[in-house]
Amino acid sequence: MKMVNSYTRGSLLMWALALWVILDGGPVCATNSTQSCKLRFDSDRKVLSQLEPLAHQNFSGQSNNENYTYVFQLCGDAGGIPGAGVIQIDNKKKDAKPTVIGTYNLTQAIGESNWVVLTYTYNYKHGSCSKDASQAQIMIFCNREVDESPLHVIQENSERDNHCLYLFRLDSSAVCPALQSKLSAGSIILIIGFCLLTVYLVGGFLYQRMIVGAKGMEQFPNYAFWVEVGNLAADGCDFVCRSRTREEVPTYRGVSSEPSEDDPEERDDHLLPM
Repeated sequence: MKMVNSYTRGSLLMWALALWVILDGGPVCATNSTQSCKLRFDSDRKVLSQLEPLAHQNFSGQSNNENYTYVFQLCGDAGGIPGAGVIQIDNKKKDAKPTVIGTYNLTQAIGESNWVVLTYTYNYKHGSCSKDASQAQIMIFCNREVDESPLHVIQENSERDNHCLYLFRLDSSAVCPALQSKLSAGSIILIIGFCLLTVYLVGGFLYQRMIVGAKGMEQFPNYAFWVEVGNLAADGCDFVCRSRTREEVPTYRGVSSEPSEDDPEERDDHLLPM
């Protein structure tokens, strides 16, 4: 009885452990990494989902004068700073702390099938921006030749009326639409037919050789049928395509003036009186 209870407890423990792995950390259950972004409009969630492969990766790039280095992360802590979507690092001041110029708590996403513009907003002043807010816009374009390109700094504008604007560009294949199949319906039918023919020939050959024990040409599946295919096709063509009937039509024969040997009148001549 104790052995049965021990076995039951062990089975329950194994099932509980397997269920925990699936629900908590198993590879079967996929998580949406872009859910960390807080969007201004719920309709932007569909656009943001296109960037799922880029989530929680740091992308960095330098300004044109190389005074600043910018680090961007999609729906994650850029440079390890909580809540920061884009940070600015002063290259001249090595000991200076990174400056937040955009947070993913205020996110806006617009785009189409091959491009997305992501906007992070930060409602505080910081070192290089004298306005009450700053915006970081990341333009992400489709490029099938690269997985993820470096972050390109397009513009640093701190003279706008209401906020500072930082414009970036990133090329990635993640926003590229799926390629449509170039195979036509006829090509697909031919491929399926070729696969079925291959299975028929290989499977039939193995069956004839291993199960039936055939040798030589007899190993070919349905050999007797395929040998007669030519004759059957010829007979069918002759029957369908030719208009001449197979039986000879009796032709007209003229009456001969001389009696033939088998003429019954000659055989009755001996009965006439002399």
